[in-house]
Amino acid sequence: MGFTQAGLSARSGVPLGTLRKFERTGLGSTEALVKLLSVVGGLEATIEAAKPEAVTFASIDEVLKDDPRPSRKNGWRT
Repeated sequence: MGFTQAGLSARSGVPLGTLRKFERTGLGSTEALVKLLSVVGGLEATIEAAKPEAVTFASIDEVLKDDPRPSRKNGWRT
């Protein structure tokens, strides 16, 4: 997009040191990522991709049936 690090930092409000660390390590806060995405584009697509799938249940029995947790077992392992 033609941004320099300093230019992107100024436009996004993310400190230059934080931006450099993010580019170097991939580590940073969610807040910094959202600010950067709002400047370079992709914020709407990221929000859309993060939306959970709508799951509808007709009864409480359907909710309990789909519980992925294994049942607990008491006793010694052999």
